[in-house]
Amino acid sequence: MAVNLFWYGCNMTRHGEIIRLSARFLEALGVPARPVGGPSACCGSPKEDTPRIAEGMANRTMARFNGSGAERVITWCPSCHGNIEDFMAPTQGARFGHAHLAEAIHEQREALRPLLTHRVPARVFIDRHAGFQERAPVNTLIAELLAMIPGVEVVEHPHRAPSYMCFALANLPGALAANQRATLDAMAETGADTLVTIFHSCHREMVGLEKTHPIRVLNWIHLLAEGAGWSYADAYKTWRNSDDPLAAIGAERVAAAGEEAVRKLVEPELTRARLV
Repeated sequence: MAVNLFWYGCNMTRHGEIIRLSARFLEALGVPARPVGGPSACCGSPKEDTPRIAEGMANRTMARFNGSGAERVITWCPSCHGNIEDFMAPTQGARFGHAHLAEAIHEQREALRPLLTHRVPARVFIDRHAGFQERAPVNTLIAELLAMIPGVEVVEHPHRAPSYMCFALANLPGALAANQRATLDAMAETGADTLVTIFHSCHREMVGLEKTHPIRVLNWIHLLAEGAGWSYADAYKTWRNSDDPLAAIGAERVAAAGEEAVRKLVEPELTRARLV
């Protein structure tokens, strides 16, 4: 049996349930893949302002992948996917192929179909971006996968967010808020009641809209899991929409992580002002 790695990157660990559900789908579809991620498997993008450090991180990750015997690396993060294509593989000589998770699942869509037995009434607007589709056609593939779920209607609208995910808009004054307003307007025009995100950074930015608008925000993997009747808990969304995020996280978890670290590194993200 071919060896696959599911590379979820270093910035996805806030969303453990998405990692677990993704791995479960791959297993169920006959594409078992060992999850790999965290700081020891970074593509270097968090350190792009210091190129030598970024290069070292990327090279270590490539050496790990090349030494794994993997036939294919299945990616989640668009930054990781792009960096493999742009400089990691060209400079280090990849001994494996790669594909985005949406591509790997879409390839097995006929095996996926009988898993999707639970009806999920939802009129879905997908948070599609313009900047990644050329590398992997996630906008198209994910729409086709979600449309397989009984009860789901995927609406079409010309709006496409700029850049490849919401993270890249955060440093441009007003850009993220403008995109959220445009997304909500498009949802209103199409009568959509469910906003489905593709990537993790978009999910973190969009989940806060649930508290202030009568919509539901899910990641595409969440919605596929609901179609399969698999339970999950989106802890990040719960924390982000809580009036007291630390209480929502729970004293035991806060203590285990270190209260000072949580207050310094986690709480500011969960309590920052909503954009819309």
